[in-house]
Amino acid sequence: MPFFAVSILVQVALIIHVVRTGRNSLWIWVLALLPMAGPLAYIAVEILPDVVGGRTARRAISNVQKTIDPKRGLREAHKQVRMTGSIDARRRFAEELLADGKHAEAIDTYRTALVGLYEYDPHLLLGLAQAQFASGDASGTRATLDTLIAQNPDFKSPQGHLLYARALEGEGNLGKAAEEYAALNSYNPGPESTYRHAVLLNRTGETQRAKQMLRKLLEDAELTSRHARALQKEWLDLAKRELNA
Repeated sequence: MPFFAVSILVQVALIIHVVRTGRNSLWIWVLALLPMAGPLAYIAVEILPDVVGGRTARRAISNVQKTIDPKRGLREAHKQVRMTGSIDARRRFAEELLADGKHAEAIDTYRTALVGLYEYDPHLLLGLAQAQFASGDASGTRATLDTLIAQNPDFKSPQGHLLYARALEGEGNLGKAAEEYAALNSYNPGPESTYRHAVLLNRTGETQRAKQMLRKLLEDAELTSRHARALQKEWLDLAKRELNA
């Protein structure tokens, strides 16, 4: 059978698969208009995840999915909320909304999940605080994190601690923010928190201390692996820029 005929049959078969399995209808156009690339993309994004179970493979496929269909996760999370209405489904939907820049909707979704036994769930409260901060509400962020701390005294989260320091800084409480950055760096030093602490010190006139922190951050980074430096590149580049400003 000629290759052209085989290609047509594959396109038709995959289009039928799209319809029968309820996939995004945009795939029909992709398959119809891109005889080679379309089927390959559809198989990689929609079919392989069902048959490949390895973590590395799943991560690679997920990256392809996000590139080709960036709204896929949001649609699937919304579908799960409509189907189950579970707390976990709402949490995932809120995370997808936040990642998509829909901050107000993410805040509302987190609030609908913070009910009953989950009224003070630390992970949901942290997610709500992240959405509030992304929306520009530093005071709301700090208040939510205060509730999290009061209701979950044993909960530990460097990510939450960093957010708390940033919220205080956003409120203009620079002295308390500096204390929180220092406390965080005492047990979980990282390039982002160190950089933000140094920038704050520069703002408050402690330039020499800020420069020392930035130099140490960059010197310590040179002792790590190339892979580690690549992961930290954004903050290391910002630290160099701040140091040379």
